[in-house]
Amino acid sequence: MDKDSFKKYIRESEPDKQKKGYAWHTAIGLQAVDGLEPSEYLVQTAVRNIEGEISFQEANALLQAYYEENPIHSKEDRTEEADKVSARIAALLSEQAFSFTPNEYLSIHRKLFAGIYHHAGYIRDYNITKKEWVLNGATVLYGSATELRATLEYDFSEERKFSYRGLAMDGIIHHLAVFVSRLWQIHVFEEGNTRTTAVFFIKYLRTLGFDATNDIFAENAWYFRNALVRANYNDLKNGIFETTEYLELFLRNLLLEEHHQLHNRAMHISVGLQKTEKDHGRV
Repeated sequence: MDKDSFKKYIRESEPDKQKKGYAWHTAIGLQAVDGLEPSEYLVQTAVRNIEGEISFQEANALLQAYYEENPIHSKEDRTEEADKVSARIAALLSEQAFSFTPNEYLSIHRKLFAGIYHHAGYIRDYNITKKEWVLNGATVLYGSATELRATLEYDFSEERKFSYRGLAMDGIIHHLAVFVSRLWQIHVFEEGNTRTTAVFFIKYLRTLGFDATNDIFAENAWYFRNALVRANYNDLKNGIFETTEYLELFLRNLLLEEHHQLHNRAMHISVGLQKTEKDHGRV
């Protein structure tokens, strides 16, 4: 798939094409958080939308018809999910409507995954663990199923009450990193948490005056997810502490157009390595 097809539109002088190019580039890039790869048909459909040939509604209708005519029979093949969710993300990112509420968060999940997950838009009712590459197979401790709604509402309430007035940009970046990492850690849905959180967060950033219309999410979605993981993991016995430092580098590139190197390997935890570094006084 030629992701460069969208980069030229981000640099377009025509505002509508630039906006749509960003939305599609980000939408397709975000599929990497679950290891998904959209099809060439999706790319062709996206370009038609950017060029003004078809609307987002027509793009979604074309995808629906395409997969009705060309059904996927393997559960391991998630191309249909990648294509449909990409189109829905692009449409949502092109909309201006937004409200900073738990219901908006749930609504985004429902809009992205309706017809794909049976639980689209619903809060999970069981506890989960997920083996993480960046943690050498360990898992983050996610929100307890019995407390998800209350935890979600608490985090939203705290953020609504928070004042950014008087904060230097370093403080703003740090606070945003803490907020989005805590929101993600709740993991309120069975699946699709990172993509939902990313879309919600981008739209929230716009209400704070940030443009965020570059290619950082599109090109570094897997880094974003790993940074969220590292912001929510402690192993004190082995000298490993939760940290937002990686997430803050991502946000500085996204919001301030800085150019920090974003390497997933820099976040990877190896217990043996941690012990060695401690022995040599490098932690």
